Amino acid sequence: MLKIIAALVFIALAVVAIRIAYAGPTPEPGSQAPAFTLPDAKQQNHSLKDYAGQWLVLYFYPKDDTPGCTKEACSFRDDMFQLEKLGAKVVGISVDDSASHAKFAEKYSLPFPLLSDADGKTADSYGALTNLGIIKIAKRYTYLIDPKGRIAKRYLSVDTSRHSQEIIDDLKQLQKQMQS
Repeated sequence: MLKIIAALVFIALAVVAIRIAYAGPTPEPGSQAPAFTLPDAKQQNHSLKDYAGQWLVLYFYPKDDTPGCTKEACSFRDDMFQLEKLGAKVVGISVDDSASHAKFAEKYSLPFPLLSDADGKTADSYGALTNLGIIKIAKRYTYLIDPKGRIAKRYLSVDTSRHSQEIIDDLKQLQKQMQS
């Protein structure tokens, strides 16, 4: 009986590993950012094309109102003036629903849209989906998208305590490179 249980656990873990391994590929810097249209906390749709002509910080995060996600969101909130001064907009995406986003945004006075990717298709198109079968969670990935809609930089390993400042520094450097 113990061998059967061990075999079932092994099979279940293998299925989970395969699902994680087969998440969509992450778009490469220089490639066109995958298009999306998703609702925000007020059920208003936002699309990638809405941000054409400006820099976009598109960040995926696992769950509203959890410690790491709150720290990351509040850092973006606190740095909004600097980001806007650099011509950048911030948009957060998770698989949480719009109602959850509304509570999270209100609780922490988040001044940028949080989009609901309930089916995980957008996160998957950015390689940012962990699909555990009945549970889908966005990975903590960020993409800096240039005004032409191309991936300028991707962040696949994020330290929430310094991520916003890292993006500000990179954005300044990328803008300098574009001017030269």
